[in-house]
Amino acid sequence: MEINGVEIKNTYAEGFGIKVTRILVTALTQELAKIAATEATGYATSVIGCPAEAGIDCFVPENNTPDGRPGYVIMICHASKKSLDHELMERIGMCILTAPTAAAFNCLESEDVLKTGFKLSYFGDGFQEELEIDGRKIHSIPIMSGDFLVESEFGYKNGVAGGNFFILAKDQITGVKAAQMAVEAISKVEGVITPFPGGMVASGSKVGSNEYLFLPASTNEKMCVTLKDKVDSDIREDADGVFEIVIDGIDEETVKAAMKAGIVAACSVDGVLEISAGNFNGELGSAIMNLHDLF
Repeated sequence: MEINGVEIKNTYAEGFGIKVTRILVTALTQELAKIAATEATGYATSVIGCPAEAGIDCFVPENNTPDGRPGYVIMICHASKKSLDHELMERIGMCILTAPTAAAFNCLESEDVLKTGFKLSYFGDGFQEELEIDGRKIHSIPIMSGDFLVESEFGYKNGVAGGNFFILAKDQITGVKAAQMAVEAISKVEGVITPFPGGMVASGSKVGSNEYLFLPASTNEKMCVTLKDKVDSDIREDADGVFEIVIDGIDEETVKAAMKAGIVAACSVDGVLEISAGNFNGELGSAIMNLHDLF
């Protein structure tokens, strides 16, 4: 199978289950909202080593937010409800409450909720108030710059992490350009994030290690361009730029839609040679997303 002359390998991405929450971060200006959203999603590329996986989902204009101010939807993901609860407390409490003019609202309707806002309200030290905005239960916490508004409860649900595809290009700069195009296309699909820096994975990994039993993950040597002549490589001879795009989403269908959009965008770049994907023969997760089936 080919798209614009780019070979799409007959392989699959192997995703895994994760718990997902979506938070709307608003502020006085779009710039301030972006700052708060960026801070709240830091150090969250992969649960291999980070305390969560997180990223910015989409921009929301002021006419579509509860407080009539511009905002960004962020997603925070973790396999454990307890750990997700902890991450919301840490990230909303330390990164959004502290951000100039910011507020935090629930953006995922679900029967399963975390009482993050209620618990954060105690920071008000008895001066906090309970409000209703747009039918939502809100806690107003006095802070130096005014009042911090946070919704009492945040919904969460079972989502899918680890949707992915590999871009194999003729050289590094072509691979970067194609990956950037892919991330831009994926950003238009609501309900997904690309949690790695700039949405692009420079260092792909594999489950476990060939040499060191104590490692939970290690470099994916079969996809390292500098090891093509030293290992049983999965990289074609004419490819010297390889990048991975990893996608987390609210469900498998949304992740698949994002994968498709990203692949089509990457294949529009001259010099992209092949699209592949990462899987570990079922060792990582049960969400099997075949590249050909996307189309």
